[in-house]
Amino acid sequence: MSLSMHKKREQVFKLLFRREFHKDAAMEEQERLFFEARPEGEPKLSEKDSEYISGKYHRVAEKIPEIDAMVSERTSGWDISRIGRVELTILRLAIYEMLYDEAVPEGVAINEAVELSKEFGQDNSSSFVNGVLALFAEKKENG
Repeated sequence: MSLSMHKKREQVFKLLFRREFHKDAAMEEQERLFFEARPEGEPKLSEKDSEYISGKYHRVAEKIPEIDAMVSERTSGWDISRIGRVELTILRLAIYEMLYDEAVPEGVAINEAVELSKEFGQDNSSSFVNGVLALFAEKKENG
């Protein structure tokens, strides 16, 4: 059985989050472990789901320097290093979806990011994530 889009996005988030703790050179091994050694309670991934998650992970990872630069530029007073790792990972995924993934409507990207931040972030994470993504939505609308 295939995962829902929400569950696939959650898995992409978890794989992206590993980048916060491992150097680029170690990520190939981390990705292999992510798919092979599923923690208890985590769904078994079909080949199709694994391909989707891996593909999206790599597309987002390629854009991280660009996305981080945009986040720094648009969030005055919030240097990337001051943003929590969970929130930063969620922002990277959502901003990627908003700007580069035409299959994901902007509102869905924002709503999903807020949901991920409620599930994995701190108490005020969802407000912070929503506020940052609103800056990107406004900027996109205004050119």
